[in-house]
Amino acid sequence: MKTIERSEILDLGAYEAVRERFRARVIQDKKRRRVQLGPKASALFENRDTVLLQIQEMLRTERITRPDAVDHEIATYNEFIPGRDELSCTIMIEIADAKERDGFLAAALGFEKHVWLRTGEHRVRARGDERGEEGAGRTTAVHYLKFVLPAPVAQLLRAGPANGAAGAFPEVALEVDHPAYQVHAPVARETLLELGADLRA
Repeated sequence: MKTIERSEILDLGAYEAVRERFRARVIQDKKRRRVQLGPKASALFENRDTVLLQIQEMLRTERITRPDAVDHEIATYNEFIPGRDELSCTIMIEIADAKERDGFLAAALGFEKHVWLRTGEHRVRARGDERGEEGAGRTTAVHYLKFVLPAPVAQLLRAGPANGAAGAFPEVALEVDHPAYQVHAPVARETLLELGADLRA
């Protein structure tokens, strides 16, 4: 998938003029790209539009206008865009109660090493940087992960459902097997259609 280029970034005034419409469209797209990982987490599969929205929103929120600072944000967020035969997802720990959340983040240290994509005989471990808070003995509430897909899995998703658009996919699921949290979360058909489009991009 092609990374975001500087020429695609709108200045703050131009972005303000289209923001409401752009955000509404990408938020709708995100609904199809989200997988609920049990009661405490969710995963969002990233693509160019989700990343572009994050860049524009960061520039807007932080009022970033210096060219070098804009370039830095683009380079940072481009890391979230999947390469060929990759999927990229952001996993968010979603626990409203601060005390419960802190306890879970401590118990779930090393969380990012326990996330998998499974289909048939294939089980692909997510790749991501260790994002624990140094010296704090806890993981972080947001994880940026990638799955490097074996060729058969990439082809399966790229090809789409059997028997045309109305056909069925084989089961694909996200799994977490951390001692503090175990989840098997089937990926919905509408999400698989989005991922197939990503891999064809």
